[in-house]
Amino acid sequence: MKTHFVETKLKKKVVLPKRIIDKLPEKIMLVITTQLAEQKKSIIKQLEVAGKKVFLKKLRHTTFEGQILGCDTEKIEGNFEAFFYIGDGLFHPQALIIKNGKPVHIYNFIQKKYSLMTKKDSEIIRKRLTAAKTAFFMSKNIGVLVTTKQGQNKLSEFMKIKNNYKDKNFYFLVNNNLEPEKLEDFSFIECFVNTACERIAIDDYKKFRKPIINFEEL
Repeated sequence: MKTHFVETKLKKKVVLPKRIIDKLPEKIMLVITTQLAEQKKSIIKQLEVAGKKVFLKKLRHTTFEGQILGCDTEKIEGNFEAFFYIGDGLFHPQALIIKNGKPVHIYNFIQKKYSLMTKKDSEIIRKRLTAAKTAFFMSKNIGVLVTTKQGQNKLSEFMKIKNNYKDKNFYFLVNNNLEPEKLEDFSFIECFVNTACERIAIDDYKKFRKPIINFEEL
C-alpha cells in the first residue's frame, strides 16, 4: 500500500498582534507549520518592521527553512535569544524544548492565544530521560523497538553503537505501529530502546509498563 503525503495551505492571512510581537526578544528563531509555508515572507516582514531580527533553520526532516515537524527534536545553535513558533497546539513547540534550553514563544493563530515554554519544561523531560537511561544500564534484557515506517526507522544507526553494550541481550521487536499494550507479552524485557520517532519515548512513556529510552540518549 502506497502512502501519499499532501501539504495543505492556510488561505487566511496570519496577522501578528502587536501585543504578541512586544513579548518577543530582539533576536528570534522563527518556526512555523507546513500550513503557513506560503505566508513565511509576510510573517517575517511583520516581525522585521517591528524591529525583530529573524533567523531561520532548515531542520533535518523538513523541506523549507523555518518549517518544523513533530519529530524535529534536534539541537539548534545560533545567535538568537528565543524561538517563536506560530501554529496550533503544543506538539510542535514541545519538540523544540526537548533539546534546547532557550525559551519558546508560542502564538496559536487559530485561538489567538500566546503561551511560553521555558528551560523548566525541558528540565522535566531531561530528568525523565535520565531515569530511563539509568534503567537501561541496570538491565540485562533489552527490547529494541523498530518501525517499518518510512523516514522513522533508525535501526541502522542503533546497530553502530550496539556492540558498546556487549553485556546485554538485545531483542528486536519490529512492527509498523508500535503499540505499548502488545509489548506486555514480552515479560522478560526489562527496558526498551526506541529506534523509531523520538516522541514515542517522550510523549507516550506513561503507556509503557517498562522504562523506555531513545537510542540517541545512549
